[in-house]
Amino acid sequence: MSQPILEMQKISKRFPGVIALDVVDFSISLGEVVALAGENGAGKSTLMKILGGVYNPDGGTLWVDGKETAIRSVSDATANGIGFVHQELNVLDNLTVAENVYLGREPRAFRFLIDRQKLNADADIYLKRLGLEISPRTQVRELSIAQQQMVEIAKALSLNARIVIMDEPTSSLTLTETDRLLRVIKDLRADGVSVIYISHRLGEIGQIADRVVVLRDGMNAGTLERDEIDHDNIVKLMVGRDIEKFYRPPSDETARPFAEISELRTHRYPNCSNSFDVRKGEILGFAGLVGAGRSEAAQAIFGVDRAVSASISLDGKRVDIASARDAIANGIYLVPEDRRVSGLIVDLPILSNITLPALSRYASAGLVSRERENNTASEMCKKLVVKAPSPETNAASLSGGNQQKVVLAKWLSLDPKLMIFDEPTRGIDVGAKAEIYQLMRDLAKNGVAIMMISSDMEEILATSDRVAVMHEGKITGILDREAANEEAIMKLAVGVTGK
Repeated sequence: MSQPILEMQKISKRFPGVIALDVVDFSISLGEVVALAGENGAGKSTLMKILGGVYNPDGGTLWVDGKETAIRSVSDATANGIGFVHQELNVLDNLTVAENVYLGREPRAFRFLIDRQKLNADADIYLKRLGLEISPRTQVRELSIAQQQMVEIAKALSLNARIVIMDEPTSSLTLTETDRLLRVIKDLRADGVSVIYISHRLGEIGQIADRVVVLRDGMNAGTLERDEIDHDNIVKLMVGRDIEKFYRPPSDETARPFAEISELRTHRYPNCSNSFDVRKGEILGFAGLVGAGRSEAAQAIFGVDRAVSASISLDGKRVDIASARDAIANGIYLVPEDRRVSGLIVDLPILSNITLPALSRYASAGLVSRERENNTASEMCKKLVVKAPSPETNAASLSGGNQQKVVLAKWLSLDPKLMIFDEPTRGIDVGAKAEIYQLMRDLAKNGVAIMMISSDMEEILATSDRVAVMHEGKITGILDREAANEEAIMKLAVGVTGK
């Protein structure tokens, strides 16, 4: 290995009640792709936020080009040639794509005026490099989550960084977009750019990484060279043990339909009418390409985006869903795709997030009992193994996996009848995935009807009792478990419905 362009030595970081990093070492050479792996809460994002100038370390030293360097801010990181693509979206949806890419670095025509022609032309170069076929003048609010993620990557590339940190960059991307990004990373490596790649998708790591550095519980767990990189070796270092099986097999028992959805039409696809049922105790997987209309269907059933038309029955009884309040009152709950935006109030503590949907349960004479809230939140955190100092901890400070557990705890503390999971394991490590799958299967065993939307083919095939496939707003087929395979699902996902 050549001389490292970056070295982080004995880095330590503490938060109230938590040792996030404990004398961690990390290095990367010119034109090298190093994958940083570990379970949620292992310290990966914290280490990279120190490198990116978001956090200041409590101990340790950082060297760039062989010189000891202090990075105290994002501007310091940028000045040292470090770009950061964060796990959670940091785009401003009221600005255009080009304005987001060059925010704070806009080209000027006459000192005070933005040269919009150059701004759009420069941004378009990076959009084309990523294969993103949208105008740089497009408002970001009009883009899908996957497209917004690509805008974040374009912004990092526009910095001409020598070191690019990518924290779960493919978490919202389709297979095509992911393949394109992996090709871009290989091109960057060939151009001498170093890439630090954080991902829970171990297959991607195997495709592009020159080395894998694994963290566990805030400490170095080990390093794998290129010829040592495989799924089992990474997992063993991540969790400290062999995991023989991540998925729990679905029950073979059949049950009568519990949730019946008829003539569902959404605002995005008003001309497409869909009817299906979800049986008590089953997991009905929803597969399809990004933009197929799966999330829109889920939001319509939950009432957050009122359907153009729909007839919904639970256990044979018609229910009217005009709002999320109606859905909650009938035991229909949604775990949304974007947990930070739609699933949590990140500036509130865990306790408040869990009890918010049913505050009346914790109130007497109009006053909410903090003690009763704390008891419920503590019980749910213990049940779901939420890693946090206390229920008073702000949700913003949790790792992605623990934030997802808080979203789940919010609904599990009530009485779910129909649970809708939209990308339930997006950005979650392999150990936490097994826990989420077990929670879903336990809910099913207790008679809850479950809809699960996922873009992870392996997840769909391994967890679903049946698989509904959507294409451009229409359910093109529902496959029994025995008939569900990758080829059958992909044919339906691209609209091929014949033999």
